Amino acid sequence: MFVWDALQDLTLIILMICAVVSIGVGLATEGWPKGMYDGAGILLSIILVVLVTAISDYRQSLQFRDLDREKKKISVQVTRDGRRQQVSIYDLVVGDVVHLGIGDQVPADGLFISGYSMQIDESSLSGETDLVDIYEQKPFLLSGTKVRDGSAKMLVTAVGMRTEWGKLMETLNEGGEDETPLQVKLNGVATIIGKIGLTFAVLTFLVLTVRFLIEKALHNEFTKWSSTDALTLLDYFAIAVTIIVVAVPEGLPLAVTLSLAFAMKQLMDERALVRHLSACETMGSASCICTDKTGTLTTNHMVVNKIWICEKISNIGDNENKNIDELEIHESVFSIFLRSIFLNSSAEVVKDENGKNSILGTPTETALLEFGLLLSADHDAYRRRFKILKVEPFNSDRKKMSVLVALPEGRIQAFCKGAPEIVLRMCEKVVDSSGEVVLLSEERVRDITEAINGFASDALRTLCVAVKDVGETFNENGIPDSGYTLIAVFGIKDPVRPGVKEAVQTCLAAGITVRMVTGDNINTAKAIAKECGILTAEENAIEGPEFSSKSPDEMKDIIPNIQVMARSKPSDKLNFVTNLRNMFGEVVAVTGDGTNDAPALRQSDIGLAMGIAGTEVAKENADVIVMDDNFATIVNVAKWGRAVYINIQKFVQFQLTDLPLSQLYNCFGLI
Repeated sequence: MFVWDALQDLTLIILMICAVVSIGVGLATEGWPKGMYDGAGILLSIILVVLVTAISDYRQSLQFRDLDREKKKISVQVTRDGRRQQVSIYDLVVGDVVHLGIGDQVPADGLFISGYSMQIDESSLSGETDLVDIYEQKPFLLSGTKVRDGSAKMLVTAVGMRTEWGKLMETLNEGGEDETPLQVKLNGVATIIGKIGLTFAVLTFLVLTVRFLIEKALHNEFTKWSSTDALTLLDYFAIAVTIIVVAVPEGLPLAVTLSLAFAMKQLMDERALVRHLSACETMGSASCICTDKTGTLTTNHMVVNKIWICEKISNIGDNENKNIDELEIHESVFSIFLRSIFLNSSAEVVKDENGKNSILGTPTETALLEFGLLLSADHDAYRRRFKILKVEPFNSDRKKMSVLVALPEGRIQAFCKGAPEIVLRMCEKVVDSSGEVVLLSEERVRDITEAINGFASDALRTLCVAVKDVGETFNENGIPDSGYTLIAVFGIKDPVRPGVKEAVQTCLAAGITVRMVTGDNINTAKAIAKECGILTAEENAIEGPEFSSKSPDEMKDIIPNIQVMARSKPSDKLNFVTNLRNMFGEVVAVTGDGTNDAPALRQSDIGLAMGIAGTEVAKENADVIVMDDNFATIVNVAKWGRAVYINIQKFVQFQLTDLPLSQLYNCFGLI
């Protein structure tokens, strides 16, 4: 199959025709075996090109199969044998209880057991873009669909090819790889060269033939023809065929295939999984990288570094057991403080087979739970004692998570945590230094804002937690969004990855602009960007909402200077990438790991998803999956992309300037 596909190349078809004609002319003019040499040489080169191309394509298909298998190494969290654990989606069995969160792909068909605000994107199966609500009365979850909001537990009812997704896949035929843009262009070049060669060949043959006829006419020999005259005309025809043969770059398809295949192999060794072949060459042309912060520029292992509580700032330092006195938390506040950490969280503390505690959840929530456990608190006891009535999960639009909790004495409390500018706006009171609840005056707001900005300036991610007594009635319609009491402000540290600053400098030296696009506080984003060498001036940072409010003319003025975009929503990131491409003709590479990054990943020239922290939605919309989530790996993708172009450039330069010109010179010398 691969040999047949290799033979379909237009360049090789032209060469095969030339070889057959050359053998026919050679045998007629020079006899056996000398007349076979030129044609046989062409045929041997065709066989070589076809064999190498077919073998390369076959090995590449095996590599794609391995890469695809690597890509499908997806783990899910399940409850099995009475405990929560991580298993491969291929090890799921009917009866498992799967834990689903925002960004996950549903790994099997199943039934909704319990959960909150569950919304599913079924467009991959139904083609409908509207999100589907899942709840007790509408409990069916289908394999291959994606979780866009909420969280849930699902009972697996069908796996593998027995699922609706599996039945759909059985009806599809697997399509082959499309030609890359570079291959299309080079085939076009080969066609043009072939046409030019054919034109010159025809002109050469006509000129030589006309001159021969004129000479015969001048010598009054026009009516006298011999075998010598026929051999002379055959020689002229052989010269024309030679021009065509040397003009067509027969090694061009082979050079392209080998360069791309080699680049892909090297990238796999360097922890970059290429999903689309064209990504190798597209990344070589990238003039701008819009990178996420968390997990790409930073390690994505967060720890609580500072905390503001009871109007005091405490440095946590290294992870070690803390007590109330050290943190200066008033006793009356301590219990509420721990409730706000343990109950308002989608993360869980689980025990492995050896009885050791581990935390499953997002990095930010993991940091908070780790901090709560450092205070020698019992997470399981809090979970058993208090009943969670309703949950509004965190997402990039709300920028907060809220829960309603029933207390043992019958009262109901609402807890909220999220971005400081969101939560602080919902608060009317605050806990003061004596542990008393007091009104949140303008002066106190200024002090809290100053503390938040101080945390952000130290490159800490800031998070506020608040509480509200709802009373004894449970409102089914929603969780309150005002009247809260501010408990604490956390400063969470996410260290910059080693080697990121050097990688950024390499990009800048190569003419690739690096821009950070993040949902974090602008002060935190600025601090990290400066540490990485991305931000060079304060005015080159902007917040997403401010950017999106600009007119097209204003955007045209500010976009070239933007180095950091903070507090960006998915629509802001998409808007930024679209304008970079359309207004300025930039070749944009975008990195992302969350569901909210998917639109920008799809819109970009090349999308790079994170292999470790990335959601399945992000990976599915990306061209390259960065297996180690490291920005330095992205730089390696750009290097190998440029290497492909350099290799092709060298080959074309040699092919088009050396061989054809010298041969054409010899041919015209004969004339």
